Amino acid sequence: MFEPLKRMLVKEFIQIFRDPRMRAVILVIPILQMIIFGYAVNMDVRNIPTALYDLDRTPASRELAARFEGSGYFDIVARVDREPEMQEVVDSGRAKVVLRLDRGFSEAVTGGRTAAVQIILDGSDSNTASIVMGYSERIAGAYNQQVLLERISRSSGGRFETEPVTLAARAWFNPTLESRWFFLPGVIAQLVMIVSIILSSMAVVREREIGTMEQIMVTPIGRLEFILGKTIPFALIGFVDVALVCAVAMFWFEVPLEGHLATLFLATGLFLLSTLGVGLFISTVSQTQQQAMMTTFFFVMPAILLSGFIYPIANMPPVIQGLTYLNPLRYFLVIIRGVFLKGTGFEVLWPQMAALAVLGSGLLFLAAGRFRKTLA
Repeated sequence: MFEPLKRMLVKEFIQIFRDPRMRAVILVIPILQMIIFGYAVNMDVRNIPTALYDLDRTPASRELAARFEGSGYFDIVARVDREPEMQEVVDSGRAKVVLRLDRGFSEAVTGGRTAAVQIILDGSDSNTASIVMGYSERIAGAYNQQVLLERISRSSGGRFETEPVTLAARAWFNPTLESRWFFLPGVIAQLVMIVSIILSSMAVVREREIGTMEQIMVTPIGRLEFILGKTIPFALIGFVDVALVCAVAMFWFEVPLEGHLATLFLATGLFLLSTLGVGLFISTVSQTQQQAMMTTFFFVMPAILLSGFIYPIANMPPVIQGLTYLNPLRYFLVIIRGVFLKGTGFEVLWPQMAALAVLGSGLLFLAAGRFRKTLA
């Protein structure tokens, strides 16, 4: 068994690495994609283009506008004087937000009445609009608190040296609330899944296309040696890619690795069981490499969308939530984010690892069963 398997492994490695373009796809492209995606997948909203429509033009209105601009979230790029100009800057995309302060704002603030401030948002990007709305409410709330304290001080004749109640918020595992820290471990999982599935999905169908399947069938290599020979090289490549992209995340983007590498690589091995099983199954049911590529695409896109990487699984309909339990990426995302950000280990992550082991074993069994039928 070992000699045929050894020969099969040597053949696969020669076939994989003899093409310089394939070496680039395996070793260079994941690093470049990690760098590009690392800058792209950032949900932090900063320097939002903002237009100021100040009809009051008083120190009070200018103070509130300065609070918005000084927060770091809003960048006042235009000052408009008429209503049509306000609509034009939003329609043209020059500004995503308009801060409108009507006449009488300062008088209402100093007179003890409620002063209205209008925030006009470009709602075409609902996620950004929701974040901007939260920023605006926070800034207006801080300004409102200061005005109330000044009113109380004037009415009581005294002066408050400190605020009555101070809220101290502390975020565990991501103290600075960097969205990149949350998304980059997910990007690592996606890159590993895509590379391993694409490579393994070409494994059997490539032999059929170039006419070497019949030669393999007449050799002493058995079905088990053939499956292992097609799986082990891609598994090793998957581990190398994980090490490379993790190094980029840690040393380029400074994402902390709080957990142990041993836990991460153990989970990676279980995850590769599933992805390689999917790829080999696709390869056995495809007649050409083009069919294998298209089938891989139709698997990868739903796997990403139903993994919880972009959209929370809890927000999905119950039927769709049930389907996500068949998605290996769902479990690996929980593991890799837990290892990177929380430092959790096997004692916490074992349910996800057990699910990956069951899925991986089942998928490899299906691929082996389908391969037996193709030889018959």
